[in-house]
Amino acid sequence: MKPLFIAAALAFSTLPAVAQDDVVCMATEEMEASLVDWYDETPAVMAEDGTIVWASGIGGTWTMVSYNEDGTSCALAQGDNWSPKMDADALLASLPFGQG
Repeated sequence: MKPLFIAAALAFSTLPAVAQDDVVCMATEEMEASLVDWYDETPAVMAEDGTIVWASGIGGTWTMVSYNEDGTSCALAQGDNWSPKMDADALLASLPFGQG
């Protein structure tokens, strides 16, 4: 499992502050543990489709995560400067690869 965590860590560390086309997917438990352990993020807001934005607090990092029925989750976008006024549905709709 360590190679998977290392690969995921490298993938997450290369995500820019704005949404990008590369989607990182892994087992939901691993995704959530990674967000908590590496970024100190917790669930902040849910979009209408069940996508959840995890955030580390006002002005901190955020990650938009979609949940799949097969037990995996995908990080669709990541950024900085989280604000509680950010709308998860608007963030999802703004992704360049048509997730919204």
